[in-house]
Amino acid sequence: MTTRSAPPMAGLPGGARSRAAIAAKTLRTDRWWFAPLITVVGLGAWITYATVRVFMHDFYWVEDYHYLTPFYSPCVTESCIPEAAHFGRVLPGWWIIPDAALTLPFLLLFRLTCYYYRKAYYRSFWLSPPACAVPDGHKTYSGETRFPLVGQNLHRYAFYAAVIISLINTWDAVLAFRSPEGFGFGLGNLVLLGNVVMLWAYTLSCHSCRHIAGGRLKHFSKHPVRYRFWTVVSKLNVRHMQLAWITLGTLALTDFYVMALSANWFDDLRFIN
Repeated sequence: MTTRSAPPMAGLPGGARSRAAIAAKTLRTDRWWFAPLITVVGLGAWITYATVRVFMHDFYWVEDYHYLTPFYSPCVTESCIPEAAHFGRVLPGWWIIPDAALTLPFLLLFRLTCYYYRKAYYRSFWLSPPACAVPDGHKTYSGETRFPLVGQNLHRYAFYAAVIISLINTWDAVLAFRSPEGFGFGLGNLVLLGNVVMLWAYTLSCHSCRHIAGGRLKHFSKHPVRYRFWTVVSKLNVRHMQLAWITLGTLALTDFYVMALSANWFDDLRFIN
């Protein structure tokens, strides 16, 4: 049995074959631009809200129920309300310094270097590339080998900081069960707890956490506890993208609820005390 090959292109040296001359930048006819656009709108709106709230320096603490918004945790500047400063006030109270200045840079680093967020803002803000089968918006490409993208390698270290910050947020949620009459429980507690649970799910679903849990194990059978933890983290890792967006939502919701209570827009719905 014999096969016949396509004839060589006429006029090319040695009968070499050439690609088809296509003038269009992409042949995609679907709305490939929609996902990057939604990412720009979503992240842009969240960043705007978070920036305004961080530098507002107000409406972050509810004295009656010890609610502290995660945007101001831990509150460590001299302008912090003393009762909200669970770890002391060690930084100057200048307007340009966020009240949670010790943790916000690490949270920002953890999010910026997250594997999912890299894809999100590379495609939406950087256009590198904006979608599959769509040309890159830059003439050259060096990957993550040069400044500033070489800093993405700090993700594994930012993960450790994110764990510590999640512990602090958990402590804030525990302290919020105090009321003027002692133990108290209200809608605000559910909001704070829900945010903490989602933050832990997002943090533990991190690819670095999965690698730490079992990435270097050669024999899972010899490490049953780490293997079990690795399987749990792996299941969370599948939902890392969804958790990344969900936690942006829970952070904004928690902050807005605490702000509303602190500004006396409405009262907290109390179940106990």
